[in-house]
This record gives sequence, C-alpha cells and structure tokens, in this order.
Amino acid sequence: MPLSAFAPSILNNGYAYRDHIGAAGQAQTVLAYLTQRYRHSDAATWTARLAAGEVTLDGQTANGTEQLRQGQTLIWQRPPWQEESAPLDFEVLYEDASLLAVAKPSGLPTLPGGGFLEHTLLTQVRRLYPEATPLHRLGRGTSGLVLCSRTRAAASGMLRGWREHKVQKTYRALASGLSPQDSYRISTPIGPVPHPVLGSVYAASPEGKPSLSMARVLERRGDCTLFEVEIHTGRPHQIRIHLASIGLPLVNDPLYGPDGLPLPHLPGLPGDGGYWLHSARLAFAHPVGGAWLELSAPAPMILQSGRESS
Repeated sequence: MPLSAFAPSILNNGYAYRDHIGAAGQAQTVLAYLTQRYRHSDAATWTARLAAGEVTLDGQTANGTEQLRQGQTLIWQRPPWQEESAPLDFEVLYEDASLLAVAKPSGLPTLPGGGFLEHTLLTQVRRLYPEATPLHRLGRGTSGLVLCSRTRAAASGMLRGWREHKVQKTYRALASGLSPQDSYRISTPIGPVPHPVLGSVYAASPEGKPSLSMARVLERRGDCTLFEVEIHTGRPHQIRIHLASIGLPLVNDPLYGPDGLPLPHLPGLPGDGGYWLHSARLAFAHPVGGAWLELSAPAPMILQSGRESS
C-alpha cells in the first residue's frame, strides 16, 4: 500500500548551498564565482542576494567583491520558496538490513534539485528510513523501482556492481510510431548539446560517451509501440534519447525529438513529464552474502501488454 499521498505546493524551510573553494575558484571574486557556479541566476540576481545578506564567506556576510582563496567555505542560504505540488506516495517493495527497494510514482523527483527539496523521494523515504540513500536516480516523470542502501557497506558493494555492469536493469517504455523491427541494439553516444533555456542538456551526440540499450517490442498498438528496454550503461535520460535516436521518441516526450536531440521549437526541460517510462526490474547479487535477487515494480496499466492486463 502507498505510504503517503499527493501533496499540494508548500513553502519549505529554505536550503544552505555550501561550496568549498578549490583551485578553480582561486582569486575569483565572490560575485563572479557564484554567477559562474550557479548559472540559473545572472549577476544582477546574485548582486541582490548578496545585498540581502544571503551569502557568507567563512562565516562572515559577503558583499561580492572579496577575492576567494582555496580552502574557504562559501554558503548561499536560500530563503524558503514555494515548491510545486507532487505525488508523495511510494511503496516498499523489499527491505532487509542492508537494502531497501521502493516504487516511485511519476511526478516525484528522486533527489533535491530543480526547485524541489521537501517533495522528493529521498525526503519521503527518510521519514521512515533515516539511513536510506537512493543508489540511482529516476527522472521525475519516470515511475518504478528505486534501490536504496541502508549501510555504507551495501552502498559500496552495489555501486561496484553497477560500475562492473553486474546489475540488470529493465524498463518499460511507450514510444510514438510503429516499430518496423522486433528488437534493437542501440549504441548512440550520449553527451551535452545546446539547449535554449538551460545552456546544455544530455542528448544524442557524436562526441558523447558510449551507451548501450537493448530494446524489444512487447506490443504494437495503434500508432505507438510498447518496448521492454534493458540498459547496459546508465547515461542521463538514456532510454528517452536512445528510442528517439532510432526515430521512436516516447509518447508525449516534451524534450526529445525523433533524432534524439532536443525538439527544434521550444523544447521542454528534462524534468517535464507527460511521457511513459517505468523502471520495472532490477536483478543483482546481494552486496552482503552474494545471494541473487530479482526485484520488480508492477508497471502502470498503459505499460502492460494486452496479455498481461487481460
């Protein structure tokens, strides 16, 4: 059963963004550093925040003209802001002393970011499991299975398994168009490309990192295709990009077009929803003891084949 419900927009408690200055920040002014580090805001916005006393350098209120030295601590205390509404229901699928697996609803971010702090899976899970940390991230619009560690040893073991490609990850996706093939091996490289609002987003790019997905048709229906996709790498938005790169973008994807690139006219943001993508299955050796585990999260009805939903 779900453990919480849909929550309306809220005024959160604000957040302290903390930066430990490294060699790259040496000799920059505080204003120049903040403008370059947090590109969502321009210099005028940062000047206003500095004037309001929201930024400190080594515990002292900064005015923006200070020259930074390596080893200093710069903190922006962001005032409380109104967070968007989000579904907060999640379901526990598996738990033991080392691991926790939950089902995330579409519309709930996994981790803080993009204006979300309290309305995240991390915050909701930690209300019941304070020690839990998600080991991977699903996009805000993606539903399904998220695996969390409950100990440092479990986290270390699972992350090693991910790096060594020993974790099997299977998704369901609904793509636009009828697939002419029954299966695909998709190896389109993924890397940053220009975006008119964010500056850059991950998309299909010849200069990107190697990526591999195996897609299999489960069902053709009307003008769309239901896929089962196993990913062998974990690039950002990999399935959305890969299916789009073969001319079959996800139904209602607001960001990626049929070439795996951002839509040419007013592309959406990575966190925008509307598409159908679900983390359906994880299979791996347990980090403590090595027993083989196969965990699954039931797909929403629209991502079930006729045989499954009948």
